[in-house]
Amino acid sequence: MSDPVLDAYVAGLDAEFAPAATALDAAVMQAWPELVKKISYGMLMYALSGDFRHWVCAIDAHKKPFRLRFLYGTLLEDPARRLRSGTSHLSNLDFPSLEDIDVMLVASYVREAASRHDEFKAQLGEA
Repeated sequence: MSDPVLDAYVAGLDAEFAPAATALDAAVMQAWPELVKKISYGMLMYALSGDFRHWVCAIDAHKKPFRLRFLYGTLLEDPARRLRSGTSHLSNLDFPSLEDIDVMLVASYVREAASRHDEFKAQLGEA
């Protein structure tokens, strides 16, 4: 089944980065199928109920390392100790290559980010 948003995102990437974007998208959508996606700020962003002001995560696969960004990443548990701080709230999961993308790891972070999203927004006074 075709995914026009993913197809448009991949079309804007160098061909060598397309498989990583596709793999990350599959992992995100498998973990939380209710997420809605769109391209914004050059990233493939995912939100609950179309609330892209408070997005859950985003793929940035324009260069290596490939990144899965979490808006409220600093509030995630991070049991694998893989998150790298990006800003005061944002954190990233970095993958140096396609082979390094750990689908199970991605799924666990996406599930926590999506399931606790309202809690995170409230904690930061953004609800």
